[in-house]
Amino acid sequence: MHGVLEARRPAIEETIESLLPRTFDDEYLEDFFGEPTYEYDAETIQRALSDPIWELLDRGGKRWRAILFLLFVEAFGDDPEAYLEYAAIPEILHNGTIIVDDIEDGATHRRGAPALHRVHGADVALNAGNAMYFLPLKIITRNPGELPPELRLDAYEMLMYELNRTHLGQGVDICWHNEQEIDTTEAEYLEMCACKTGCLGRIVARLAAIVTDSREHERAVAAYAEEMSVAFQIADDVLDVEHALEEGGEFGKGLGNDIREGKQTLMAIHAVRNAPPEQAARLEELLWDEDNTDAEVKEAVRILESTRSVGYARSVAADLSESAKAHLEGLDLAPEPSAKLAAFADFVVERDV
Repeated sequence: MHGVLEARRPAIEETIESLLPRTFDDEYLEDFFGEPTYEYDAETIQRALSDPIWELLDRGGKRWRAILFLLFVEAFGDDPEAYLEYAAIPEILHNGTIIVDDIEDGATHRRGAPALHRVHGADVALNAGNAMYFLPLKIITRNPGELPPELRLDAYEMLMYELNRTHLGQGVDICWHNEQEIDTTEAEYLEMCACKTGCLGRIVARLAAIVTDSREHERAVAAYAEEMSVAFQIADDVLDVEHALEEGGEFGKGLGNDIREGKQTLMAIHAVRNAPPEQAARLEELLWDEDNTDAEVKEAVRILESTRSVGYARSVAADLSESAKAHLEGLDLAPEPSAKLAAFADFVVERDV
């Protein structure tokens, strides 16, 4: 799967840069945002939008949502090259959610460097992140590929539906941070993930089905993408803990962030349900400590390990991956890209980074 990601990533990077250039000059501003009523301050807009956006994009990221979109297009029997601009939509949206999420979580690091709000300030970062929710909509307005009006309308309505549910999930996650105790059920946790993370995956699948006019597959591929994305989120949380264990005392690069931020992960929910009362209370205390030491992060990790919650979360992610693949069975998809979609569901839970 790494080969597929690396092979298609350069085209995605080039497309994103064509839509969101590194320099926001007057010509681009008028073309993208319309003629000014008075006069644009291009230099300030550069610092407000392009600079922070590209600082994050240049730090990397697998671009797997855009590449997954192209795999769907190919599976539906269309030419992926003709839909590169649409592939950029979920990728830009995803990076916008990262910026806002880091502010709301008080995160310290992102992709190996200080979180964007710690570099540019919360106000600039928040505005840039919010802008990335709206900038991709311009792609549909410009209508690459000359989609008929009904498909463009369907794309707009789908994006509004899924983005609303994304914020629903994020809102629940934020409130859980502040409750100081874990009384969340596993079903409630999975629903939060289905909204917060799964809806971005659903955007990938549904947008591909809409723009290629493959609506007969939309429901099934959306279910695949949702479950695969939730599996990805759970596996990501597991990796945060496992890497903390592997690195020993080296927590300076943001390892153990989920514990420091007091996230109610599936591991934490399982541990509180299965640990002795005093251990469960201690885990909750550690999760909501405002300033965890490295030793306290390690203590929390040990509790998760002692209750076998890390292994349990991995097994749930694996089950979701298998269920996701089942949604592809029986669909009239091109065999090779369909096989890659199935392999991708395996990849999200088997990866080690």
